[in-house]
Amino acid sequence: MLGEMSSIAFVILYGVSYGLVLALIAIGLVVTMGLMRVTNLAHGAFAAIGGYLSTGLMVKGGMPFPLAVFAASLVVALFSIAVERAFYVYLYTAPELEQVLLTIGLDFIAIGALTFFYGPNVYPTPLPSYLAANVDLGIQSIQLYRLAVVAVSLLIIAALWYMFDRTTLGAQIRAADDNRTMAQSTGINVSRLFSLVFALGSGLAALGGALGAPMLPLEPLYPFKYLILVLIVVALSGFGNVKSVVGVALLVGIVETAGRLLFPSLSGFMIYLLLIILMIWRPDGLFATRRAQ
Repeated sequence: MLGEMSSIAFVILYGVSYGLVLALIAIGLVVTMGLMRVTNLAHGAFAAIGGYLSTGLMVKGGMPFPLAVFAASLVVALFSIAVERAFYVYLYTAPELEQVLLTIGLDFIAIGALTFFYGPNVYPTPLPSYLAANVDLGIQSIQLYRLAVVAVSLLIIAALWYMFDRTTLGAQIRAADDNRTMAQSTGINVSRLFSLVFALGSGLAALGGALGAPMLPLEPLYPFKYLILVLIVVALSGFGNVKSVVGVALLVGIVETAGRLLFPSLSGFMIYLLLIILMIWRPDGLFATRRAQ
């Protein structure tokens, strides 16, 4: 009985921390895809760059982990503005196929650059000793790093919810999302808003990649490997609000963790089984209102 309780606690604790990292990355993708109507398959590249940059700042620059995560996220957010102005402005009215082809091409460019600068193998992310230590919670011990990820992620998600629902910027984003032409006619600079939101989404991706680097190993194929999980979260949330994305991400993180622990040989299949079940049961999103029959 104690062993079962310990396993359940492990799945919940580690699954929640894993899911919250996915949520940070997925929220960025939901924001950019929802407002700009662009199928941005290069979103995972910004997460990978954030992870590599923060690790490089720690390993080669001697920067503390929290500061390295913040600096990497800020640099990627600023860099993404140039990328948006150079490439994405041409995609806002382009067909979906052109959006997919260009953003996949950006992924391959990122993979080539990461391989060139960091090598083809996994790039390890060392944790500082104070985060690598374990904390005994009674039923299960957990790495302090995981608790820090949960706390930081929840604070950021709460701040995002407040910004989207309670601030003027959030109102402008919602207005542009509902009716871009009408929002522009009221004086909202939609072009500047697009750049700002794209920087926010890319910065969130970089934050998730940097904060989650010790649990989502960095490798050149990261942009494709973890983009699949993020797209699953986006699909199951029904392009909903922040709370919807977080709920789905937590479910995905717990299912993925449980699959690895309880069914190691089938762990790669468990998440797709969840996707199939929920897409049949809730085709409009996990928390969407059921349509009348």
